[in-house]
Amino acid sequence: MIKKYLSLVKFSHTVFAMPFAFIGFFYGVCQTEAFPPLLAVLMVLCMIFARNCAMAFNRYVDRFIDAKNPRTASREIPSKIISAGNARIFIIANALAFIITAYFINSLAFMLSPLALIIICGYSLFKRFSALCHIVLGVALAIAPIGAYIAVTGKFSLFVFVIGLVVITWVGAFDILYSLSDEAFDREENLHSIPQYFGRTKALVISALLHLITIVTVFVIGVIFINSPIYYLGAILFSLILIYEHIIVKPSDISRVNMAFATLNSVGSLIYSLFTIAALLTM
Repeated sequence: MIKKYLSLVKFSHTVFAMPFAFIGFFYGVCQTEAFPPLLAVLMVLCMIFARNCAMAFNRYVDRFIDAKNPRTASREIPSKIISAGNARIFIIANALAFIITAYFINSLAFMLSPLALIIICGYSLFKRFSALCHIVLGVALAIAPIGAYIAVTGKFSLFVFVIGLVVITWVGAFDILYSLSDEAFDREENLHSIPQYFGRTKALVISALLHLITIVTVFVIGVIFINSPIYYLGAILFSLILIYEHIIVKPSDISRVNMAFATLNSVGSLIYSLFTIAALLTM
């Protein structure tokens, strides 16, 4: 049963946002010069509960759309592996667990927790109205480093907002690549996406421009906040991975979209975060 729900929320994809959450966490640790193990556990739990809620909500509200799409018809709800009613219970349980966990972190985290849930679940509905849904998904994942920093310090920081910009443009770009597979289906169902609106070639250009902003922002962070050889090495490796994504996905060949989406972005997130955290801890 647990395996079914882990599949429902694509638990393996937690690797996209979690490493960035740890960047925010360790930046807060460096600011406060204290490492609270219990707080680290609470932060990870918040990440898990929030993502479970958002992904299950996405699958729930898209269940009828997914049933029509050959690529997604085998997902847990349309294929009746998990009932819609049980999915609702799972969503509510994780939302409550997220808010309760945030309460035990600090007052700011608790006050912002309902807003965070609205944003991370809002992506699922936004694609019905605007092709900017890819950016909305980026905003949802950008909450991870900001929230983790708040968990440690109880306040905001310019640094984590700039890291948030990295996440927004990085996620927005790779979500455009991922949506290339559904370009024709989205057009038929009147769902909004960059590929559906602009076509495959222009969508790839927009994705590349967003990743260019990601790369520039990553190096700006080095200049302003973390001027360390360790950081720059991670930034270079991360940038090369993003560039490679656009080499293997072409207008005439999108057969390696899944590799670009899942494998490369998972590796890139881990590499960039590990080098960033190492640089922070050695400054």
